[in-house]
Amino acid sequence: MDRFDALQAFARVVEAGSFTKAAQTLHMSKTTVTQLVQQLETRLRVRLLHRTTRQVKVTAEGAAYYERVVRLLADLAEADGSVSSAVAAPSGRLRVDVPSPLARLLLMPALPAFHARYPEIQIDMGVSDRMVDLIGDNVDCVLRGGEITDQSLTARRVGELTLGVYAAPSYLARAGHPTHPSELDGTHHRIVGYLRASRGTVAPVVMRAGRERVEVTGRYVVSVDDGNAYLAAGVAGMGVLWLPHYMADAHVRRGQLEALLTDWSLDPMPLYAAWPQNRHVGAKLRAFVDWVGELMARHAPVAALGDRP
Repeated sequence: MDRFDALQAFARVVEAGSFTKAAQTLHMSKTTVTQLVQQLETRLRVRLLHRTTRQVKVTAEGAAYYERVVRLLADLAEADGSVSSAVAAPSGRLRVDVPSPLARLLLMPALPAFHARYPEIQIDMGVSDRMVDLIGDNVDCVLRGGEITDQSLTARRVGELTLGVYAAPSYLARAGHPTHPSELDGTHHRIVGYLRASRGTVAPVVMRAGRERVEVTGRYVVSVDDGNAYLAAGVAGMGVLWLPHYMADAHVRRGQLEALLTDWSLDPMPLYAAWPQNRHVGAKLRAFVDWVGELMARHAPVAALGDRP
């Protein structure tokens, strides 16, 4: 039994909750992963995992052992990385998942500069607004707007997206210009709904002016779970939008959208890079996250505490 392979297989099964998913992420057969874990249990003379036909759960002994194993694997990866990074530039395949508007409007136009700096890094970029299973989908890092609540992830705040209220001229010609956020909750106006991936519901939006605070839910004719589709629905005149400025600016300049309620402010949307808590942050991932932080510092910098509303 290769001790390192066995420890890695055990840790990945615990994280994925499945021998099949663990095998896929390790590029091994399910039989090999199963044998490695069984050999580890035989050597330790303790049951680490409860197996049923439907799921795999870690035992109490396995959970305690897992905490030690992931620290050991992280230390080994750190040691390897410290040596390799001293003699070579970051390289290898990096799997990331990012929101579709961010990819289209900011990341892709800037990617040639990243490639020029790190020509040996190969990026596999999933472009979606869905919730990604980083372990099961074998993803190294995600970029997501909004607070990260998953305790299994390590998150780094890389930007803050300032938001505004917008609508197409065709919509405003029908419904008129709202003069107060509360009007968006009335029967006269409609919003474009944006479905939260985690719950499948449309989240309310809080707007502020001085000491006044208004929470707006609104009524919608259409709701979507993709940022590009959300923007397209608004440009088509389907309702009022809450958009990051970087998504709206070009459409405002072309006359496709108008800014509304400009005396009111919305809380900025934090943008995070996140990766599995127990996953070693290698040179290629560190290079990508640092680069995203630099990019967002130009387009959506994190405000100092004193600058926040």
